[in-house]
Amino acid sequence: MKKKIAFLLTAVMVMGLAATAGAEEKADLATVTPGKLTMSTNAAFPPYEMTTDSGDFEGIDVEIAGAIAEELGLELQIDDMDFDAALLAAQQGKSDIVMAGVTVTDERKKVMEFSDSYSTGIQVIIVPEGSEIESVDDLEGHMIGTQRGTTGYIYCSDDFGENSVTAYDNGLTAVQALNNGQVDCVVIDSAPAQEFVKANPGLVILDTEYVTEDYAIGMGKGNTALLDAVNEALAKLQEDGTIQEIVDKYISAE
Repeated sequence: MKKKIAFLLTAVMVMGLAATAGAEEKADLATVTPGKLTMSTNAAFPPYEMTTDSGDFEGIDVEIAGAIAEELGLELQIDDMDFDAALLAAQQGKSDIVMAGVTVTDERKKVMEFSDSYSTGIQVIIVPEGSEIESVDDLEGHMIGTQRGTTGYIYCSDDFGENSVTAYDNGLTAVQALNNGQVDCVVIDSAPAQEFVKANPGLVILDTEYVTEDYAIGMGKGNTALLDAVNEALAKLQEDGTIQEIVDKYISAE
C-alpha cells in the first residue's frame, strides 16, 4: 500500500513539474512587450478586423488573436495602422504578429514567417449595378480600385498593369471612390466586400471569383519560437472548435 501511495505521489509530482515547465516555457516566450502579444493590423477590413462605435476592436482576427494570446498566457495588444505598415511592423519586430486578412505569398515568405492557415479568402469584384463589367475578363481597359499593399493590388497590377489600378489606404476608401465614379470596380476579399455592399445600396458583387487564397499569421523572419507556439495554439483552437465558432459568429453560413 505504501509503495502504491508513493507511486501515485511521484506521478502527481511528475505531472505537476511538466505542467509548470509548460507554463514557464510560454511565460519565457520573448515578445515585443513582456507579458503581451502585440498584433499589428489594419482595422478597416470587416468582418476580420474593425472598430466599434466606442473605438474598441472586434472581428474574426481580433478574437482569434485574443484566443491565441490566452493560450500563450499573454495579454493581447492591438496596434491599428495602414496595411503596409502592419506588415512592416511584424517584419521589423515592432509587433509580434500581423493579422489583417494576410495572404501567404512567395514574396512575403522571403521576409516573414507564416503560421498555418486559419481561414480562406476569395478575391471578388464589386461594381455598380448595371456595370458593363460582368467578369474578370471585362476588367481590361477599366480603372480598378484596390487596397494598397494587398494581394488584390498585386494581382490586378500584374494582370492589367499598374496604370490600370488605383490603390487606396483601405477598402472603405476604395469603395467610396467607386461610388464617386473615380474607379470602375473594386477588387477585394469576399467577406469585407459583402459588408461594403450591404452598406452601399447600388453596388453588387459579381458572381465570379478572381483568386482563392489562404490567410495566415505573419511574424518576423527567423522567429521560430513564436511561430511554433502560435501554430500549437492554432491547432488546439482548431481542434476544439473555437476558430469555427468565431468565424460563424461573423460570417453567416448561408
